[in-house]
Amino acid sequence: MNPHFPAFKRIITNPVLFKFFVFQKLSSAFWAGLSIAHFDEKSCGVRVKLSWFNQNPFRSMYFAVEAMAAEMSCGMLAFGQVYKRQPAVSMLVEKLEAKFIKKATGVIIFTCEDGEALRDTVNEALANPAGSKLQVTSIGRNQAGEIVAEFVFTWTFKAKNL
Repeated sequence: MNPHFPAFKRIITNPVLFKFFVFQKLSSAFWAGLSIAHFDEKSCGVRVKLSWFNQNPFRSMYFAVEAMAAEMSCGMLAFGQVYKRQPAVSMLVEKLEAKFIKKATGVIIFTCEDGEALRDTVNEALANPAGSKLQVTSIGRNQAGEIVAEFVFTWTFKAKNL
């Protein structure tokens, strides 16, 4: 595990620091109303509530907002593993696949449970000059626990200056 992960977790799990972090680094997520439902080394849940700002003309959540929340659920786990690493590690989404199953209304929580695989992939990137890739999944559920969308992201990681 990244020795700086606990420091990153303190930022992400503190509501005020999280808002500042998101406003500074991911301003569109701030305006869309994304928040952290839970966060640890193994999983991350991102909450988004349907509002006038993030809805489409059909009174459901705009698909890009769903994608943003899904990416954040995986990205926070990845960012926690690259946070303050030496050498620094770059991370990038290479590919995205999405399946929309049910209309997204109310509160949706996107959860990624691939934290351990992300940790191992970042460690592999530090040992391999070519970098590494990993597919991770984020599943969005409504308040009734029904799946509304599934996203699969392919993340790439590469150590800088290896």
